[in-house]
Amino acid sequence: MSDKILLAHGSGSKLSHDLINRILTPPIDNPILARMDDSAVFQLGGKLAFTTDSYVVNPIFFPGGDIGRLAVCGTVNDLSMSGANPLYLSLALIIEEGLELDELRRVIESVRDTAAEAGVQIVTGDTKVVNRGKADRLFINTAGIGLVDESLDISGANAWPGDKIILSGSIGEHGVAVMSRREGLRFKVPVDSDCAPLNRLVSDMLAVSRNIHSLRDPTRGGLASTLNEFAHQSGAGMVIEEEKIPLHEGVRGVCELLGLDPLYIANEGKLVAIVDPADAEKVLVAMKKNRYAEQAAIIGQVTAEHRGRVLMKTRIGASRIIDLPTGEILPRIC
Repeated sequence: MSDKILLAHGSGSKLSHDLINRILTPPIDNPILARMDDSAVFQLGGKLAFTTDSYVVNPIFFPGGDIGRLAVCGTVNDLSMSGANPLYLSLALIIEEGLELDELRRVIESVRDTAAEAGVQIVTGDTKVVNRGKADRLFINTAGIGLVDESLDISGANAWPGDKIILSGSIGEHGVAVMSRREGLRFKVPVDSDCAPLNRLVSDMLAVSRNIHSLRDPTRGGLASTLNEFAHQSGAGMVIEEEKIPLHEGVRGVCELLGLDPLYIANEGKLVAIVDPADAEKVLVAMKKNRYAEQAAIIGQVTAEHRGRVLMKTRIGASRIIDLPTGEILPRIC
């Protein structure tokens, strides 16, 4: 591990996990934090989920979204991945001197519209302005709180051999959309960010099954990092099939052109679910009825073999180890 912070420490890569596991969590370790899920779940006159996140995406406007929509969706989704019903969010802005007021207005209107779509309220916040050149136009920090049904226990640690792995749709769209705007690239098949609030999708899933063991939205580090996190938390193995993973035509073309692997590219409107095999099909049917999961597919299963590792069966019949990314793939995507 480097003795200085690198950009790759924030990418969802192996360096990110090393930073969290070796430096950040040991001094403040406790049983709630140790679960290492997207939200902390605890009792406080009821079962609550609480999460926080910061957004430093560059650029702040990109195809399919902006930093305001991203902030609301990211926080709503982190709460939803614990099975919570998101209720209230905070919104803190760090604004660089010189940001156009019209741009700030656009971001706040996007926050308003996305919160309305998700059915949550922004109930508190803060604003700071820093010197020109000190914040890259606009940073946003959010926190969120939601209620969790007492009967639910959704965690990456709960994946069990035999469970099915369900992906809600095509991968890599957010990372490619942000990169295209930042680098001024134009593609034959345009790609928009998939940025979306997933709380109603999770509600649809829970309405047909309480046997959903794990949920996560594959953001930084993409699908590969999420599956590795599940494998590490649960101690089980993961096997996925390449031909069953939905992939947008534009993302496929960009990855072939630039030598990128879509498994490692960020998403902001997809989820991965680990579901009891007896309920997997009915969960899949319920997902496909939601506009944010029309391409949902069962892409693999949890196994007792190669514990703690992720394998992919390729289209040509070989097996490939899917490890954590080791460096920065696409900087500043959230």
